[in-house]
Amino acid sequence: MTRSLAAPVGIDTNDRERIEATVDFIRTHDTDGVLAAMVPDLTAADHAAIAEHCRFAHAAVLVFPSELSAVAATLETFDLVASANQPSTVVRGRLALRHGLSEDRLPVQILRARVGAADGTLCEIEVFVLVDAPPKVVAAERATAAEAHLALDTGPVDDLTLTGLRALFTGAGKLRADGGGYSPHEDSTVLYFACIGTRTCSYRRLELRVPGHRPHVLSTHLDESEDPAHRLLRQLTGAWTTQALAVAADLGIADRLAATPGLPVAELAAQTGTDCAALTRLMRYLVDLEVVQTHDAGYELTDTGALLARESDRTLRSIASLYGGAFYESFGALGFAIRTGTTAFDHHFGRHHFDYFAAEPERAALFDSAMAASAAIFGQLGHLIDTTSATTVVDVGGGSGELLARVLSGKPGLRGILFERDSTLDRARATFAEADCASRCDLVGGDFFTTDVPSEGDIYLLSRVLHDWNDDDCRTILRSCAAAMSAHARLYVIERLLPKSSSRSLVPAWDLHMLCNVGGRERSRDHYGALAASAGLEVVGADALPLGFAMLCVRHVTGCGPSDEN
Repeated sequence: MTRSLAAPVGIDTNDRERIEATVDFIRTHDTDGVLAAMVPDLTAADHAAIAEHCRFAHAAVLVFPSELSAVAATLETFDLVASANQPSTVVRGRLALRHGLSEDRLPVQILRARVGAADGTLCEIEVFVLVDAPPKVVAAERATAAEAHLALDTGPVDDLTLTGLRALFTGAGKLRADGGGYSPHEDSTVLYFACIGTRTCSYRRLELRVPGHRPHVLSTHLDESEDPAHRLLRQLTGAWTTQALAVAADLGIADRLAATPGLPVAELAAQTGTDCAALTRLMRYLVDLEVVQTHDAGYELTDTGALLARESDRTLRSIASLYGGAFYESFGALGFAIRTGTTAFDHHFGRHHFDYFAAEPERAALFDSAMAASAAIFGQLGHLIDTTSATTVVDVGGGSGELLARVLSGKPGLRGILFERDSTLDRARATFAEADCASRCDLVGGDFFTTDVPSEGDIYLLSRVLHDWNDDDCRTILRSCAAAMSAHARLYVIERLLPKSSSRSLVPAWDLHMLCNVGGRERSRDHYGALAASAGLEVVGADALPLGFAMLCVRHVTGCGPSDEN
């Protein structure tokens, strides 16, 4: 146990207690403990992967004595011997940026001392020392403890491994990039990460220290690091981003750059019928969004921008038009939806989402195209769907048939049935013809609220349908499917799933989108399980899909399903 003694001359009680708490933390933790405290959302596999390359190295604290020797004297009271001091390039720069001061006014030094960790390995306490600091700096830093952190050291890993470690720390919103730098005195690169959401650990920042100068990885890390004001302003301008991308799609800018990479802006303006000076300003913004990049005297698409081109295999062009059009307008009435709990789309346009898009062929075609583009994101699902002994797949509410066509194209022995509104079936015929599976697919018009779902299926698909509806309607839809399913049939439900923790995810945004535009919602796996149970069904498995989606495998509750004569 650490001894409690009076603070040596030159350091106040507050700083001494901070040093004491840091020593105690090191002595009661090891690498596994640090990862569990700082990144509790890691999977067991990711935890093991990080622990394979990293070890708990030090815990750091910033103090403000009147003389440097007082820190060494304080460490001696804990039976620790301080090493020779060194300047701290990284912390000095962070303090200067945070407080708007010259680095010359912030001569931060580092003292270190060896401390045994909980597993017996030797770690260090790293004490950043700023003697006679400006009072405003002392007050602010003590209030936030922004430089207090825990550190992991790596061995001599390559940039690919280092990039992978960064991804494990920041993936799914576990931590966020929070600056870093290169220390020539130690010939090491440091990457800082900050906690997102609540943590039981009192430390809010993690340092990853890597031998050598890693300029490429450091540059990427710094690009992802933002101060709170910058982050909020970027978020507040998100509507501008939506419109810029929608305009780039609607004007065919991406199509023309896909056809002619490096097209000069003057020629691009002529082809798109736009003002050259205004288009130049848009292109500059698209560069900043990493949608296009300069190429010789013109521009070319990045991998992200290529998705806005009509002919891309994974085109999201129609989604950009939809999100920058009707959905953009309805989201302007989000406040109404939050105040009333009712749909902003209905309030703004005077009719329900489905009625609005069904009213005109052009609107309907855009919506169906956007839904088909979303289905393309999933790629081929055949390897995830158990088609053993199956002969027929029924896609319930499958839109223009993009998903069903993809499933059938990977399984030549399967037959398909698309169950959809009559107004959509003509577009579905074109989808199946293009996929060369029209002869294996029947089109059945109907509505799952008023029409019996076809009962010939061994496999049923329900893709992005349930999130459009409230719980009562979902129960009705699931009961209609259950009534059609034989005892051996399987229902595959594709939806975005709300995360169990506070980790970052695309899904909360879409949950708000569903409230605003259709009156539905995104749900957790447990929520879908409860809805399935109300229809005599059970969720027996789940597979992750891109962009926050999952595919749930659902069947009749064992022993409770209909007979095979269904």
